[in-house]
Amino acid sequence: MQREGIGACASVEIFDMNDTFEMVAKTFQGLEDVLAEELRGLGAEEVQAGRRMVSFRGDLAMLYRANFCCRTALRILKPFYKFSARNADELYERAKDFDWSRVMSLSKTFSIDTVAYSDEFSHSRFVTYRIKDAIVDWFRDRCGEDKRPGVRLQDADVMINVHISGTEVTLSLDSSGESLHKRGYRAAQTEAPINEVLAAGIILQSGWHGERPLVDPMCGSGTFLCEAALIAAGIAPGVFRKRFAFEAWPDFDAELFDSIYNDDSAERAVEVPIVGADISPKAIDVAQANLKSAGVARYVQLHVRPIAKWTADEVPVPAGVIVTNPPYGERISAPDMEGLYGSIGHTLKHCFSGWEAWIIGYRDEHFRNIGLSASRKIPMLNGALECELRQYLIFAGDKKSFLASGGKLKDGPARSDEPRRFGRPERKPFGRKPAAGGERGERRPFGDRERKPFGERDRKPFGDRERKPFGERDRKPFGDRKQFGGERKPFAERRPFGDAAGRAPRADEQKPSENPLAVRRNPGALNSLIGRKPSLPPQEGPVMRSRGWKKKNDNGGGTPDAGK
Repeated sequence: MQREGIGACASVEIFDMNDTFEMVAKTFQGLEDVLAEELRGLGAEEVQAGRRMVSFRGDLAMLYRANFCCRTALRILKPFYKFSARNADELYERAKDFDWSRVMSLSKTFSIDTVAYSDEFSHSRFVTYRIKDAIVDWFRDRCGEDKRPGVRLQDADVMINVHISGTEVTLSLDSSGESLHKRGYRAAQTEAPINEVLAAGIILQSGWHGERPLVDPMCGSGTFLCEAALIAAGIAPGVFRKRFAFEAWPDFDAELFDSIYNDDSAERAVEVPIVGADISPKAIDVAQANLKSAGVARYVQLHVRPIAKWTADEVPVPAGVIVTNPPYGERISAPDMEGLYGSIGHTLKHCFSGWEAWIIGYRDEHFRNIGLSASRKIPMLNGALECELRQYLIFAGDKKSFLASGGKLKDGPARSDEPRRFGRPERKPFGRKPAAGGERGERRPFGDRERKPFGERDRKPFGDRERKPFGERDRKPFGDRKQFGGERKPFAERRPFGDAAGRAPRADEQKPSENPLAVRRNPGALNSLIGRKPSLPPQEGPVMRSRGWKKKNDNGGGTPDAGK
């Protein structure tokens, strides 16, 4: 419903928590479709994937369930106020028009997180300050000059998200609090561990749900292994969280949330091998501690083993999925990065025939050192790094024989729907022309085109053309033609070839120069230098200035000139 007393430019939407309302789930680029499938599986309505987000509708139970069960969501937002603003003053006034008693009270603390994609509002921190001033002034005007809610940067009771696109402003309540990737099971970590949401998203992107073996041959702190075990066991990732932001909302339904928290109907036993290995014994100890903290250590096998030391006898059966996050050479490196990625390719080829590998990496040259053909390439962000997730279908023998026997390297599109490397344009098929409405039309076969027989075409026969006889054509005599806009002179009066404009004269045609060295390739000038000695022009007086010393005396000494 729309609140009265607000300007016509502001569109306020306040949802009744007992009915369905709009929500937005934030995620990493490349995981939007995976998150959309998760939300549909939970019962969300009007699910629509966007860029790093998925919008959907649901009730209060859906909001609790999305926070508790989604493995690939970073946070769940509930929009509550939308308006337009063209400058900072209008932003303040429109924000102050809202009835802030609907979302907080004087006893609550609040924080503001701003994301702005706008020329008018280029500094997100300035937007944060203006929204904060509007909230504080609203309470002061109604409750007294010294009455205001407190601002808290960490663990605030009410977390407000501000999103600006151009002049459109959306204020949302952050129902999650801390980012949902912070599951709560991580007891220790190695250097630069992969984000839990990204790890779960890569596993779900591969289509793995616990029905086949899974191996991470470079497991590090074991994030892939923990997330895989939780997926296979049907354990919700939110079970380890101590707090969600919606628990501080005035209308928090504790009984409803308890029913979702205690629902273990989806949990099941893990019946497939989940194996992790790493060259570092310390990393294996950290992975073991995290698996125990998550309560899934009994489902995972760990080994201290370099990637180059795998053998076919140590690979689980039947064929399954490999997921791994090798070093990029940024925060974690190896003495020989080319050799490391070459070992990955060698081990996959000779030990994991029939398997499917998903590798996230940063540099193209590292992928090339693997030496295998990728079936899919999906752009992804790993922190601030623009990475790429590649799928490899491992087969025995060479590629040509595999394809000749009916094998397929690409089950789906070679690339994701998004352009590679964040912004590279999609290449259009050759020859396709857009049809009406903007969609590409189908190209008609060559034989279906309407083409008249050659004899029926509207062409005049060659004999019917009007051509003058050769002798009657209007052609000027050879000597009367013009060349470059001037009269053409008879052949005998033309300049010799050597004097033609634009041609440099030959060496024997050159005029003598006052400076023999300035003449290029002049044999005479070169010969004139042979046997000559350098000479100086005659001068009166000493050639050099006196240095202030007299000539040496008979004893070999010298004295300075007086007065110098």
